Amino acid sequence: MSPALPFLPFSKPSIDEATIAAVGEVLRSGWITSGPKVQAFEAQLSEYFGGRPVRTFNSGTCTMEIALRVAGIGPGDEVITTSISWVATANVIIEVGATPVFADIDPVTRNIDLDKVEAAITPRTKAIIPVFLSGLPVDMDRLYAIAKKHNLRVVEDAAQAFGSSWNGKRIGSFGDFVSFSFQANKNLTTGEGGCLVLNNADEARLAERYRLQGVSRSGVDGIDVDVLGGKYNMTDITAAIGLGQFAHIEAVTAHRRALARHYFARFGDQFEAQTGAQLPLADFDNSNWHLFQIILPDKGPGTRAEFMRRMAEEFNVGTGFHYAPIHLFTLYRERGFTEGMFPVSEKIGRLTVTLPMFYAMTTADVERAVAAVKAILTK
Repeated sequence: MSPALPFLPFSKPSIDEATIAAVGEVLRSGWITSGPKVQAFEAQLSEYFGGRPVRTFNSGTCTMEIALRVAGIGPGDEVITTSISWVATANVIIEVGATPVFADIDPVTRNIDLDKVEAAITPRTKAIIPVFLSGLPVDMDRLYAIAKKHNLRVVEDAAQAFGSSWNGKRIGSFGDFVSFSFQANKNLTTGEGGCLVLNNADEARLAERYRLQGVSRSGVDGIDVDVLGGKYNMTDITAAIGLGQFAHIEAVTAHRRALARHYFARFGDQFEAQTGAQLPLADFDNSNWHLFQIILPDKGPGTRAEFMRRMAEEFNVGTGFHYAPIHLFTLYRERGFTEGMFPVSEKIGRLTVTLPMFYAMTTADVERAVAAVKAILTK
């Protein structure tokens, strides 16, 4: 490792000076909780998604939970999802009292396998939560055909997919519930936060009540609470960051796609054959390339940990992994899930590595990351 090369992280937010100044203006205004900035942010998001109702929240986790509650999902119901996601995707199913049912993933897209989804449907199934891993959507036509056939609601976990599309249509501009995260490493960040795209005004009003402790009426005439809500509202501080980020989203998506193309070019056509590693699906039309992930060749226990250690210590390049299989966590083992139930998820969850990908990266950074990967895997 050359000491002249700074550490290259796998993710890094980009906040411009105009956004920093806008946050300062909010702090000086005296209105720092939900207010005019939240309203402006929701209006811009709604326009972006073709006029659909959009409500913002303080995380991309509660957006999924509230979508399930708005859909009436609860005890006795089953919800099908993937084990390769952040654990929140399954946790929210338990939070509403329903039962999570996992389906294995497709080894090429690494998204939920829709054949396995259809096979997992029972009379108790009420919803599907597909995850758009790394920003790559599932086959949306097939997904909604399955949902329509079996009368199921869909809560799209599009946490990583802001700016992604399906056959020319923006993710979020169609479908059922669509949940986005604005956490720190997302393509559009508010530090922490998220938004939920809903289907109509009635659903939006119900989501608002769940967002703010179930309050349906407040003011000089008194207060009423008609559902069990929480405290999930976004603040004007975070909305100001979101407004600043939103102004650059098209440029961010275009740059990430260009970086992904450069990754493929530098890895070359023979990389997989020479190393036994697996590159992601080369989709430059639909994916926003939130993450660039490779699957390592299986060298036995410790393969990924050793690879990540060498990337950092020998080449000063940061890596991550997204994600460990949810069904193997203690909480889910205690619910009856065991090793071997979802073999593709387990293999990819054990061998996936996330390489650097963020807006401020250059093609030289890509070349540096690829050179490090090749140096390790070809020895």
